Amino acid sequence: MPDEGAPNSLWRSVDADEKTSLAQGSASAGSPAVAPSPAGGGSIGRPDSSGLRLIVRTDGAARGNPGPASAGAVLVDASAPGARRPDATPLASISEYLGTQTNNVAEYTAVVRALALAEELGAREVELLLDSNLIVEQLHGRWRVKDAKLIPIHADVRARLARFARWSATHVPRAQNHQADALCNEAIDRVQAGGPRVVVVRPK
Repeated sequence: MPDEGAPNSLWRSVDADEKTSLAQGSASAGSPAVAPSPAGGGSIGRPDSSGLRLIVRTDGAARGNPGPASAGAVLVDASAPGARRPDATPLASISEYLGTQTNNVAEYTAVVRALALAEELGAREVELLLDSNLIVEQLHGRWRVKDAKLIPIHADVRARLARFARWSATHVPRAQNHQADALCNEAIDRVQAGGPRVVVVRPK
């Protein structure tokens, strides 16, 4: 289970001024839209999104650093039984090949893709459970973003978080992130076998 008492676990409510400031700060940090899910993709029924809260687990992988990279994410309805379990049934998921990237770029890109999908699904709150302590600390402003490649992606993530009524980011052990990790590996293997770069599963 996540270390809920750790200092890197923090819920944040975002006010209107912060939303405006963050959005303006990331105007140049756009990202590709999440691709449609393939025909026949599995999913569970769509919940009422009026107060939807999502638990989001993401991962990024690079075979080599840099090397062939990918992003994986699972989005779980927080009101579902056992939602915080690492093996909880996802409401939606992402498996995307990113080409040649560093591991940190892949990790951040996975968060961008997951937040874009969460917004598309109408979520009001997101709880990020990430095995990247770097991202958690940088999102909370405790660590500086020094890598020039990460600065625009970090700004994009912050701007997307500002669109939600409430958000949190908590570091969890890698062992609790096996679903997102598997989606990363699936993406690289799939593309190397001639398959699609992106598979997104949405609620029906």
